[in-house]
Formats: sequence, C-alpha cells, structure tokens
Amino acid sequence: MKIYKRETYLNKIRGFYDDDETIKVIVGIRRCGKSYLLKSIIEELKSKGVKEKDIIYIRLDKRPYKSIKTPEELENVIESLITDDDFKYVFIDEVQNVKGYEEVIDSYRGEGNMSIFITGSNSYLLSGELATKLTGRKIEIEMMPLNFFEYVDMKRFYKKEINSNIYIEFQEYIRDGGFPGSIKYDNHDDKVRYTQNIINDIFKKDIKPNEKIRNPELFATIQTFIVNNFGSMISVSSIRDYYKGKNINIDERTIDRYIKILENAKILYKCDTFDIKSKEVLKGERKYYLADLSIYYALNTDARINYGPVLENVLHNYLLSKDYSLSVGKIGKFECDFIARKGIEDYFYIQVSKNIDDEKTEEREYRPFYKIEDMYPRFLFVLDMVLQKNVNGVRNVNIVDFIYNNLELISDQQI
Repeated sequence: MKIYKRETYLNKIRGFYDDDETIKVIVGIRRCGKSYLLKSIIEELKSKGVKEKDIIYIRLDKRPYKSIKTPEELENVIESLITDDDFKYVFIDEVQNVKGYEEVIDSYRGEGNMSIFITGSNSYLLSGELATKLTGRKIEIEMMPLNFFEYVDMKRFYKKEINSNIYIEFQEYIRDGGFPGSIKYDNHDDKVRYTQNIINDIFKKDIKPNEKIRNPELFATIQTFIVNNFGSMISVSSIRDYYKGKNINIDERTIDRYIKILENAKILYKCDTFDIKSKEVLKGERKYYLADLSIYYALNTDARINYGPVLENVLHNYLLSKDYSLSVGKIGKFECDFIARKGIEDYFYIQVSKNIDDEKTEEREYRPFYKIEDMYPRFLFVLDMVLQKNVNGVRNVNIVDFIYNNLELISDQQI
C-alpha cells in the first residue's frame, strides 16, 4: 500500500535523519499517523540508498514484538537485529509499552553508528527518566490528526471522492474529523464508530495504565464537560461551581488533575490567556481545544455545527501543526481569539468569526484590534467570501481558502 507522506512533519525531522546524538521523539494522540510517519521516513531512507539490513523497525503494540515488556527484552531484540557494524536507523514504535525503556534508548545514543526514532501516544513518553536524561539531546515532534489541507490531499492521494464544493467538503471534515484511518471509510456512521474506538483505546491503553482514577464515572463527567465546552473560557472553579449547582461536589484538585490527564493523553490542548498590556500569562481561565473535532461528534448525538468554537478549533490545530505558539489575548474587557507567535519576530493578532454580515458582529470582531496599541499584523478569519481584503489595517481572510492552500501567516504582504 502506498503511503501518504505528511510533508509538514517530514520537513521538521529530515535534518536529523543521520544525527546519532539526538533522539527523535514523535508524540501525538493515538492513531494520528505516527507509525506511518516512521514508514515515510524509512521509504525516504531507502530511496537514498540505505539498505534494508541497516533499518530496524520495532512496533511494540503488534506482533512479533507485542510480548516485549522489559528493558532487557527490548535490548536483546535490538541486538539480534544488528547484523554488522554499519550505521543503523532504529525505529521503535509505541515505546512506552516497555516500562523502563529509557535507559536502553540512552545507552545507544551517541555511539556514532545509530540514529534513533521513537514514538508514543501520550505525554507519559517524556516523563521521568527520559525527560531527565535526554535534556538538550532530543527533538520532540508534536503530531496532530490531519488538517483540512492534508485531509483533502490524502483523499486525493487514495482516489477518494472529493466534493466539487470545497465548503461542503469542509463541513464533512469538521464532522468526520482528521484521523487518517477514517479516510478509508465512506460512511459517516463508520467514521464516528472509528473515533469512538480511538477514545476507548486512549482510556484503556494510555490513561488507565498510567493514572489512578478512583471514580471513572466522575472522570467521564469532567471529560464530557470539557469536550462539550471546547473553545470556551473555562476555569477549574467555574467547573466546580457548575456541578455544585447540580448538587455534585467535586474537589478542585480532582478537576485540575483530570484535565491534566486529558491533556497528557493528547485529547485536549490548552490555550492560556495572555494579558496584552502587562505582557503576562493570566492564571485561572483558559480555553481548551480538541485534538480533533470528531471527538466532539463521536461523544454527542447533536451533529449541528456551532461555527464559533469550531472554526477556532480548526484554525488552532492548523497553526499548531505549523509550529505557531498560541494564546488567548486579553486587553481590558476585550478578548482577542488568538495571539500567534513563531520564531523571534513573527507575532500576530487573530480573530475568528463565521461572518461579519451585520454591523454588530463586525464591530464586535474588529473592536479588540483597535484597543491594541502595537503594530503587529491583525487577521480576521471568516467562513464567508472576503469582499474587502484589508479594512483599517485588518486583513480579512477566508479560513477555508487559507488552510486548503496550506498558507502561513505573513507580516509583509497581503494574503
């Protein structure tokens, strides 16, 4: 089977292919495509003349390596696959399945004859020993499910039908989601079941083995609340007060811990609030976005699209995949949906709205921009067709066209 290559992530890791000093760590939510990224790297290495004997691929959640559970067993397998002294490329998929793997990985690093790539489905991969031992000697690639550009491009690659109306295709992407494995299914209900299976696997294989959850029902309740309120300002105290009003008392520490578990499992991504005037990250309220919107639709019977938070989530994940750092901007009583940073100089203010077809909406979306005193670029992303590309220094951009064309935020020209 031909492999769809996700260039966004390959571009991030290509420069490290032959680096024996640096461990290449690929993390992301379960089934976002990490294994196929490794296979894409292997294909590229072979195309450059690397021999089969010099590529070692060990997938620890599949036969014949599924039974490997100890560091000693892992080391023995690696040693058994090294047949000579030539430079080797070692790929270990779902490495967290072996407890204590860290010392084995670290023992091979920097010997001059091996480049190591590892993947894991959650943040536990970089906890404990590995985080301590490999400080400054690892690169971490955060992998996301497909963004809209990749979704359409992958469907095209596998000769799947694509709606001639790209906006209808965008709606399908929102509901069906961007887990690469769901592309093979043509029926929406099958795609929903696929995502439901992913969520169940995350709990069984990522959360349960690593966290003590005394009350699974309460955990599910908090998960449902956060998932159903993605893109909204949330604080631990507001969740506590919400359930207190329903005569359910939940300790704030428990709420905070459960949210962190969902973050570690890569179901959620937090977006902190940044005060534009004081230049400080504010404690308390923040927003959470889903790793993939299909998670919401898989856990709810309501298939309607609430475009406000949905468009924010789509743009958040797209920019995150492009290595932008994101926060919610606060200036007085006004909120700027995103502050996006990249590198040293690139800094952008962003608003997101379904449309600006009435004066009240237009005023609400533009007003935060006018309260900001510095001159960094301002973007308003909308779903409607853009009639005026530049209004009072604000660049109006169609969000579907922007992502469909795989564009970047730019400072010195119009989009």
